[in-house]
Parts: sequence; structure tokens; C-alpha cells
Amino acid sequence: MGKKSRKRQAGPEGTSKPKRRQVPYVERPFEGLPGETDIVAMREVVPAATATVRTNAEYGGRDVTLVTLLPDMWPAMHRDDGAVLVALQTVQHSGDASRDVAAALLAALELEPGQPLTSLGMPEPGPRLQDVLDLTAPFEITVHDGFDYWLAEDAERTGDVARALEQTGENIVPTAPVPGVDSAYWCRMSREFLRWARPEDEQQLLDALARLQARRESALDDGSRFVGAFRSSGILVPVWELAPGTEAEELTGPCTAFAERLTDVLAADAPLTPEERRARAGLVSRQVTLR
Repeated sequence: MGKKSRKRQAGPEGTSKPKRRQVPYVERPFEGLPGETDIVAMREVVPAATATVRTNAEYGGRDVTLVTLLPDMWPAMHRDDGAVLVALQTVQHSGDASRDVAAALLAALELEPGQPLTSLGMPEPGPRLQDVLDLTAPFEITVHDGFDYWLAEDAERTGDVARALEQTGENIVPTAPVPGVDSAYWCRMSREFLRWARPEDEQQLLDALARLQARRESALDDGSRFVGAFRSSGILVPVWELAPGTEAEELTGPCTAFAERLTDVLAADAPLTPEERRARAGLVSRQVTLR
């Protein structure tokens, strides 16, 4: 018997193994969710944060905490105190990040308290966060300076646990939300930066940023510099380098003023000028796409 004939007869009663169904690619996976831009920020720019969501009636009306990161890159865990934590920063990715997170969430709901979901595998098509969550529930993100949220408040911090939390926390980039500004996050690395996840259509936002860049109005203030934008989950995250020593609390006014300028140019419908087209081409050439 030839190789092709043997392959056709592989499996019980000569049937071939069913082909695994792939999750369709979704360019903007969190669109339609409350807090879309904060969810993207939690995946890409905020090292330690939590946000409480609630499943809808079909999925039990359970409170669940979305988090940035869990130990060993676990997709989820069911804490000893009954809290269900689902990570947004993981190593497993299909074509739809919303489906990935929903699959981990639903699997975590079935775990016994005290158990982690150590791996998920590649999910097949199924319910997405838009199908699982109560979309009327508020979404509020809390930024932390460490990973204490891994444990219940009354959990014992033994020597090993304390050391693990301390070692993991040492690598955190200091990050804080800008007061009163949605999805804008200050951080301190070798310098201070602002990274601002924006909800506008990507192409329209690129046009608007190009118009401001051509007018030399893209900086937040005299001490800052617009350095470009990166793309993640179908939205743009513009980035500014700030004056040395700038703190998050100092950015509310400059961000508000920039938002007003941005609103004005977003409303423009005239074709881009040659200078604006050159500015846009520069933005696109430096743009990085994450996941």
C-alpha cells in the first residue's frame, strides 16, 4: 500500500483526524467593549494593573478581575479567596485577542479556589469578551506599583512569596495614569514618556497627527516632543518624550489642550497638503505594530 493510501486510512475506521478550526483574525478585537483603550494599555504599556468586570447573566453574573500579568505568564487563576483573575499579558495568541481572553476567563470560572490555569492551548472559535461580559458594567483600571494583587489581602506572605513578589516588582517600569485623562499613561524609564491609547479610527488619527506635526503643534507643551506612535489591537498609541523630571500630575493641562487641537484637526476634511503627507509618511515609517 502506498503512503497516500495509508494516510487516507489513518484513524478509527479509516477516517482522517478532524482539522482544528482556527479563530478568524480580528484587527480590532476589543472594539465595542467599555474601556477598550485601557484594555489595550494593560496589554502593552502598563506593567501592573487590575480592572473589575462582570460576566452577563448567560455566564452567571460573576465578578472577574482582568489583570496585566500573572505568575509564570499564567492565563488565569482562581485565588484562594474565590477571586478569579484573568491575564491580558500572555504568551498564547490566536487571531482574536478577545476570544483568547474569553476562553481563559471561562476556563478559570470552572477552577477550584486556589488553582491556576497554567496553560490554555490555542482556542477554537467560540464566545468573545463581547459575548461574555456585561457591557453595562463600569470599567475602571487601577494601576499598582507591584504584583500584590496575585494574593488575597489576608494571605500569608511567606519568605518565598515575599521574595518572588519583590524580585518581580524590581523590573516594573514606574507608571501612572494622567489624572482626568482617559487611557494616558506616564512612565519613567531612562527618561519620562507619555503613552496615550486613542479610540479614533487609525487612519483618521494618522491624518490628524500629521496635520499637527506639519504645523509644529504635535508636542504637548514646550518641554515635550512627539516621537511617533505604535499600533496594537487595531488602535494607535501616540508617544511623547517629556521634559526631564515631569510627573504624571503635571500632564492633565497639556493633555487637555492637545485633545482640543486634535479634535479640531480630526474634523478637517480637506486633502492633506504635501507637507502633511510627508509628515504622515514619516509617522508610518516609524510605526511599530505590536501583536
